[in-house]
Amino acid sequence: MTRTLCIIRWSAFALIGVLAAAILVTELRPRGEPAGETVAVPGGITLGGSFHLTDQTGRDVTDADYRGRWMLVYFGYTNCPDACPLVLQKITSALKDFGPLADRLVPLFITVDPARDTPIELANYLQNFNSRIIGLTGSSEQIATAAKVYRVYYAPNQADKSGAYLVGHSSFLYLMDPAGRFDALLPMDSSADELTIVLRKKISRKF
Repeated sequence: MTRTLCIIRWSAFALIGVLAAAILVTELRPRGEPAGETVAVPGGITLGGSFHLTDQTGRDVTDADYRGRWMLVYFGYTNCPDACPLVLQKITSALKDFGPLADRLVPLFITVDPARDTPIELANYLQNFNSRIIGLTGSSEQIATAAKVYRVYYAPNQADKSGAYLVGHSSFLYLMDPAGRFDALLPMDSSADELTIVLRKKISRKF
């Protein structure tokens, strides 16, 4: 285990505990309350920042390349058996309902499994979802840096009972405004329709 990954794991654990509590509050939201809420992030916590990665076409990109549009950032990997495809399906559903508003949003799928998720693998995987979703990969160090600024926990080289190679990771959607600043942590218990309402409300605002 590298020193960089150790630092990310332990620094992220504290935030995960806090966010888990915040998500529990969201899950306990009374039924019938209007959708469109976000998960509260404790004061003093900074999420998001600079990254330098490679997209699924092989082009080097940074966070600055997406200025002027809202970024919807999710960390996952192509061999993820459950959470990742579910989130991407929700994003795909939301984008279909946005119409012209979709141009204001750029969804980013940042891998936490760079050893296997090459640009080609990401491109093939994302064909199953909306073409607007951009896959990003890079060296282990580049992924570690991106995960650190978003306080994402991930633990590669895990195996389930069948022996399949898994990467444990936190699962949150980060919404960054057109200036690259953190705007909202979106509730992961939302249905595709609720996610659409949340995002539409956010990206419809003048900026």
